[in-house]
Amino acid sequence: MSSVMEKVDRLTRLAGRNRLELLLFRFDNRQIFGINVFKVREVLKCPPLRPIPHSHHHVRGVMHARGQTVTIIDLAAVLGHGRSEGSRDEFVIVTEYSGHVQGYLVKQVERIVNLRWNDVKPPPPGIGNSNYLTAVTTIENQLVEILDVERVLAEIVGVRTEVDDELLGERGAEASIPRRVFIADDSAVARKQMVRVMEQLGVEYEVAENGKIALEMLQAYAEQGPIVQRFAMLLSDIEMPEMDGYTLTKTMKADPQLKDLFVCLHTSLSGSFNQSMADTVGANKLVPKFDPNELAALVLSIVDATPAAA
Repeated sequence: MSSVMEKVDRLTRLAGRNRLELLLFRFDNRQIFGINVFKVREVLKCPPLRPIPHSHHHVRGVMHARGQTVTIIDLAAVLGHGRSEGSRDEFVIVTEYSGHVQGYLVKQVERIVNLRWNDVKPPPPGIGNSNYLTAVTTIENQLVEILDVERVLAEIVGVRTEVDDELLGERGAEASIPRRVFIADDSAVARKQMVRVMEQLGVEYEVAENGKIALEMLQAYAEQGPIVQRFAMLLSDIEMPEMDGYTLTKTMKADPQLKDLFVCLHTSLSGSFNQSMADTVGANKLVPKFDPNELAALVLSIVDATPAAA
């Protein structure tokens, strides 16, 4: 698998061009799944795992890798594909996002593919809210399910969404609220987390499920009047089907009707690369997922500084 992961650095240079690199894997010989390579640290043959008593039922144990203890999650069991054996014939995809490092146990790891985000579509309507899909695409006439690994992590590890009372109390009773924030994110879990913060702050919001929808909605609003009078800021994910956050930001900053809107990119991915890309496309701020206090402080600083809508 080292030859697969060696391609990551070369492929990531295409980021910011509305492209996505997926690491493909399977649990059996049928369905193919994908995860963004930006979330992947490395891929290893499954080592011996040490069970952890009283842990979540989908946690198979822990392993030691590069001086760090990593929790191993049985991804097949999470998705209802049976229980993995944890044998040496299986693989662990070690990931890092949302401030956590964890490994996902899978049966087969195949290859990395490079795609255009506009070839990646939202999950089909009618499949319900209990699935773990964030998007789908087709490769060589076969459906690839792109997983909402943020949801997997939130369900197993949990995530904090409550803003500290001290921060909420800083506003004062006379603070001017609400002013709207526009949220763009393809993850249902991430949207709920951000909406929860807005509700605690008393800030109005609107939501789009990907960058393309967000751009169309913002352009329509801009035709009705100055966009900064309707919204204080855009809070956008980076990884989204059809149009990623980098491309959304770059397109907005080139649009005379949208260029003055404050854009904050909100990402589960760590590293200096994302900051560099955010600066390149003209984003005003980059913040990590998911620190409710950091997000709340940023939103309050922008909302309270934005002129009131006419």
